[in-house]
Amino acid sequence: MSLRERLQTALKEAMKAKEADRLSTLRLINAAIKDRDIASRGEGGEGMVQEPEIVALMGKMVKQRQESARAYEEGGRLELADKELNEIKVIQEFLPRQMTEAEVAAAVEAAMAETGAASIRDVGKVMAVLKAKYAGQMDFGAVGAVVKARFG
Repeated sequence: MSLRERLQTALKEAMKAKEADRLSTLRLINAAIKDRDIASRGEGGEGMVQEPEIVALMGKMVKQRQESARAYEEGGRLELADKELNEIKVIQEFLPRQMTEAEVAAAVEAAMAETGAASIRDVGKVMAVLKAKYAGQMDFGAVGAVVKARFG
C-alpha cells in the first residue's frame, strides 16, 4: 500500500472514530501534499509528487513542529507545545524508521566509498548519495556535520 493510500485510510478511520486531533493533523498532511502536487504541475511535472518527495515534505513538517514546540515551551505555553508534539507523533507514524547513529555512520562510510570522497570538497557528493538513498530516515543537518568531521 502506497503512502498516499495509507494516509487516506488513516484519514477515513480517524473520521469514523471521531478523533478530532488526529483528523486535523492528517488533513494538514494531505493539504501539504496537494499543495506540492499543484506546485509540481506548475513546474511542468506530472502533478503527482512521488513518495520520496512526500517523505521529505513530512520530514520538514516534523522539524517545523519541533521548532514550534520548543518555542512554545520556552514561552510557557505548554498546552500548545503538547499539541505540536502530538502532531509530530501522527506524522511520524507514516515516516520510515529513523536510523541509529551506528547505521548513519555505516551509511556515511558506504557513501564515501561509493563516491570516492577524498577531501572536504567532496561533502556535496556524499550528501547527494545519502539524500537519494535515505530520505526521511536521517537528519541531514546532523549528518552533514558527521561527514565534515570525517575529513577534519
